[in-house]
Amino acid sequence: MMDGINNKKVTAYYHLPGLFEFYEFYKVFLPVYRKHREYFYDWCEIGSIYGAPTDCLWGGGRIEFGEVSAKDVLALMKEYNISARLTFSNSQLKKEHLDDKRCNELCELFSKSEGNKNGVIVHSDLLLDYLRQNYKNLYYVSSTTKVLKKFEDFYDEVKREEFSYVVPDFRLNKMFHNLKKMTQFQKDKVEFLCNECCWFGCKDRKRCYEEVSYRNFGEKGLGHHCMAPNAKEGYRFSKAMKNPAFISVKDIREKYIPMRFSNFKIEGRGLGNALLLEFLLYYMTKPEYQINVREEIYLDNMLDLF
Repeated sequence: MMDGINNKKVTAYYHLPGLFEFYEFYKVFLPVYRKHREYFYDWCEIGSIYGAPTDCLWGGGRIEFGEVSAKDVLALMKEYNISARLTFSNSQLKKEHLDDKRCNELCELFSKSEGNKNGVIVHSDLLLDYLRQNYKNLYYVSSTTKVLKKFEDFYDEVKREEFSYVVPDFRLNKMFHNLKKMTQFQKDKVEFLCNECCWFGCKDRKRCYEEVSYRNFGEKGLGHHCMAPNAKEGYRFSKAMKNPAFISVKDIREKYIPMRFSNFKIEGRGLGNALLLEFLLYYMTKPEYQINVREEIYLDNMLDLF
């Protein structure tokens, strides 16, 4: 799609959830995406798929699910030339946690995997420094779990050379007056979280992420409970669409791409295959072909996936 400013084609890259958790789903979806590229918008591509296996000490953001082997996951990503990202965004890591065998083995595999370069999403600077020293073939993403709500703090994060991408707090998504002032190099590093369902006025978001970090240690955590309106409903895409920070397909095409932003993160770990499919239909699939994609996924694979 032309950016409308420099008459230059800009591709939107989606960063998708559930690298391990939705492995079986992606085994079905990715062949459809390759075989029937005409079903999907020609202005978008899959930039990466992110996640981590169950019970990873360094994990954060969400409690992970998925028992598939890392070698199988990486083989699938290599087959479709997609970057794989580990979500190691635990905010409570200490020096003694850096020796964790399982997480180090995963980083070793991801750093030596052939094909697209793989990455790690991080919160802790302690972990970042350790990974940069020991796994030089990986790239690094600054996690939205840092909850950088002030644009100045986010801007400082973008300027850090350690990070290839920075995911801002979702409440910065529509600060176009500040966003448009960024250089192109800086814009290329910004990865917007599109479909967040969290209450826009939440003041405890950071505590939610800290709770998850403690639980990944096998601890009870801080006892924090979300107090947002209608929190008991859980995630609803329809509710996310009403969020002031929601980034729609129209927004991407008519606002972000013309401003030459190109990276968009779709959340969805822990939400199940059905919702993941709805995200892919909405963000990537031409409306007239959505029924075709549903049929390809449902009719042949309903018993296995849903």
